[in-house]
Amino acid sequence: MRRSVVIAVAVALVAGGGAAAVVLSGGLALSGSGTPAQATGVRLPATAAVKRGDLVDQQTVSGTLGYTGERTVPNNAAGTLTWLPPAGRLLGRGATLYKVDRHPVVLMYGTTPMYRTLEYGVSDGPDVRQLEENLKKLGYGDGLTVDDHFSSTTSTRVLEWQDDKGLAETGTVTSANVVFLPGKVRVKQVSGATGDPSRAGKPVLTVTGTRRVVQVDLDVADQQLARKGARVTVELPGGASAKGKITDVGTVAQLPSASGQQANPQDATITTEITLSDAKKARGLDQAPVSVDLQSETRKNVLSVPVEALLALREGGYGVQIVQDGTVKLVPVQIGIFASGQVEVSGGGLAEGMKVGVPAS
Repeated sequence: MRRSVVIAVAVALVAGGGAAAVVLSGGLALSGSGTPAQATGVRLPATAAVKRGDLVDQQTVSGTLGYTGERTVPNNAAGTLTWLPPAGRLLGRGATLYKVDRHPVVLMYGTTPMYRTLEYGVSDGPDVRQLEENLKKLGYGDGLTVDDHFSSTTSTRVLEWQDDKGLAETGTVTSANVVFLPGKVRVKQVSGATGDPSRAGKPVLTVTGTRRVVQVDLDVADQQLARKGARVTVELPGGASAKGKITDVGTVAQLPSASGQQANPQDATITTEITLSDAKKARGLDQAPVSVDLQSETRKNVLSVPVEALLALREGGYGVQIVQDGTVKLVPVQIGIFASGQVEVSGGGLAEGMKVGVPAS
């Protein structure tokens, strides 16, 4: 809610302006002390109490519910696709990602991609350690030392794994039969179908991580709303809500893709990621539109009045009508944040429990 709009509406709703106020073209003019309403024949305005408490300024933005870490799975096995997993399938260490000519392409965990053939005699490297760590986790660690060196024992354990997995027993590991990914994945999309040719360099799967997240493309002008670690409320399809926490805030503004024309820098956004505290509430939802309530500012223990109690003053600034003992007095106030139909106010001798004029409902 923008203040200029709120104030304009508040002024338009004032009935009669109160006994101590005169309606002028530029707003209301202060007139000194309060005047008994009965003496002027002016009806007392409706009133609302001055409240004391915390005000939280919120803004609702749109987001998309999905999963973190989307990426395509590289393929380096030539032949024919003979098996593909269904969308939504969860795959962990040692699982078959897909099959080419009935031979599985296997998922192993690691951050270093499979960029060379791993075999006895290959130079030491972190990719060797990755392979050995996976062999050990999969139950092939008997006598195996996990290090950067591909030993004869490593070769033997590879042969055992290949035999159990239905792979050609070569003792070597290539990018045609192993893909290193950071962890467990969920199949989001399958490209192609069984019987299609499998060409090197052509991805066959799009996968994500397993952590449920909400992604918000926040306008750069509103980036102060996103603070890492801040708690938020996510409104899910169907009316349910779930608590979440901002876990990542982008540092580079992204421009929207504009076909055939230059993107407007004012349309740049910052990608914000929210992790749900109770992911079970979002079960079965993927790429679903959601609304996110972000808190931009919180003011503790402040006085506030209904927004419609504000009056624009001819002298500049804003005021409220204090209604007390049958009198109406217009006093200037300083305003702070707006939240939930209330506005923070100070000055004018205001105190908790006082009555201020508001438009009659």
